[in-house]
Amino acid sequence: MNVSRIAVLGAGAWGTALANSYCSSNHSVTLWSIEADHVAEMQAERVNRRYLPDIALNETLAITGDFATACKDADLALIATPVAGLRPTLKRIAAEFPALPVLWVCKGFEAGSGKLPHEVAAEFLAPSTGRGALTGPSFAQEVAIGLPCAITLASNDLAFARHWAGELMHPRLRLYANDDIVGAEIGAAVKNVLAIAAGISDGLGFGFNARAALLTRGLAEIARLSTALGGRSETLMGLAGMGDLILTATGDLSRNRRVGLALAEGKLLPQILQELGHVAEGVLTTATVVQRARSLGVEMPITEAVHAVLEGRLNPRDAVEQLMTREARLENGAG
Repeated sequence: MNVSRIAVLGAGAWGTALANSYCSSNHSVTLWSIEADHVAEMQAERVNRRYLPDIALNETLAITGDFATACKDADLALIATPVAGLRPTLKRIAAEFPALPVLWVCKGFEAGSGKLPHEVAAEFLAPSTGRGALTGPSFAQEVAIGLPCAITLASNDLAFARHWAGELMHPRLRLYANDDIVGAEIGAAVKNVLAIAAGISDGLGFGFNARAALLTRGLAEIARLSTALGGRSETLMGLAGMGDLILTATGDLSRNRRVGLALAEGKLLPQILQELGHVAEGVLTTATVVQRARSLGVEMPITEAVHAVLEGRLNPRDAVEQLMTREARLENGAG
């Protein structure tokens, strides 16, 4: 592994965790935030109180609110904004640093366009510019404190994926290269929807059997959508699919799971999101997943049920009953 200069663009929990992690593995890292007061606070207190209040920032981590300063002389830009921030960040990179290789860690579909992150990136980056997605089972809090983690680096350019997987891997963070970016991003997006479903099931007290069935059938939904969009089903058997789904649907740190638990309690969605205080990508993603699945003729009954609950058209208990009483099917059939 060589020492790389990394610009981490976005100072939320995941961006801060990765920045800290790569400082600890002797890379030169600059963390950028668009909010001047946030930058000043982190510089003064050496902690990100908004998103990782219990984690001291590495003393070698540079923090800036100046985009050009963050990206100048960088070997890699790591975009750690929510999906909504991906487009403006890519647009700025393309205008100011067009040759800079880019990775992103945001998961989901872009609101409005319905595009996956790699589809948004294709609008701005030249074909020769290396790009890819970092995805897989990874809670920011655990990465920040140095607990072991394994994730996927997916890119259409396998040589690029292999190179940066090697550069960014260290003893506490293992990376696997993958050239199926469609499958990796579909797994990353839809698992958030299924984590809401799992939270609802657990919150209603339906037990481990129900959760296992829900996740297994949910993984089948992810695979069907991925295949319809050109992804490979085997990708969903790995870290970007099954691994991320298990973590997000069962881990207590999962924001999407907490949304489901709160819905099961009878709380209304606006109240849940206000109390959460962070982005729960599954809430924003569900409608787009449903739209794309319908347009492709892909049956996704669990996702449809979550969509109905989020829109207030179905209460959580009735949603589960509706899924359980669907007509009998072949297990390897459409739905």
